Amino acid sequence: MGENVSRAVAGLVGAGVAAGVYAVLSRRADASWRRTDHAGRTVTLYAGPAAALGAAAGIAAAPGPARDRAAGVLAVPAAAGCGAYDDLVGADDPRRGFRAHLGALRGGEVTGGAVKLFGIGAAGALAGLLIEERVVDGVLTGVVIAGTAQLVNLVDVGPGVAVGSVLLLGAAGPMAAAAVLAPADLGKRAMLGDTGAHGLGAALGVALARRCGRPCGRFVGRSSGRTGRVALAAGLVASASNGERISSVARRASGVLRRAAGVAGVPGR
Repeated sequence: MGENVSRAVAGLVGAGVAAGVYAVLSRRADASWRRTDHAGRTVTLYAGPAAALGAAAGIAAAPGPARDRAAGVLAVPAAAGCGAYDDLVGADDPRRGFRAHLGALRGGEVTGGAVKLFGIGAAGALAGLLIEERVVDGVLTGVVIAGTAQLVNLVDVGPGVAVGSVLLLGAAGPMAAAAVLAPADLGKRAMLGDTGAHGLGAALGVALARRCGRPCGRFVGRSSGRTGRVALAAGLVASASNGERISSVARRASGVLRRAAGVAGVPGR
């Protein structure tokens, strides 16, 4: 009962911080945090920092080892910060995929994609080493955190998909931060951008890594935590290697979510 109450408190903290940050930022008139979507509507990117800060606050308030919470508080703002750099500096860069950004780096150009690749990778590795006692497990956990941040960014191709993925798989703090911003996202008033997608993805990665680090009990027997992390890391690397296919599936899912939001009466524009 006590742990359930603590999780509920963490959810409330995450939701409260996300809602508060979004409300404050929405009063700003900063053109660099606004975008025009495919239908010509103006949307803001303020849901991104609000989601990331809410997720980090929810992790900080969650029950569990202090090292795990510290890892989340490190990884989420770092991933969101790298995403924000790409949102603001690399917004007009047409290059996509790791190969393109690494090619630019070899030519002496540091792109937003390269900042995300190395910045989020380093943050994930440091967070993994905080969570795990053994270096090999820490590296695997780092791959899970960074890979999940990339996966959520890959599915953030339309309203509701990235938020929905976090709601489906996340822990209390990240779930609540995502949920409180879902109406603005589905209503096409705001978008996560790379800031929010990578921030929420890192938070989700920390939660998934912690789950896979424990025996899976009645689901798949007493399999080792390392085996679970290896399987999850391999799946995330595979998804990153097939990013266009993942994004294509996410676009179709976004259409379904928009129709469901309309039936539920979520206000749009």
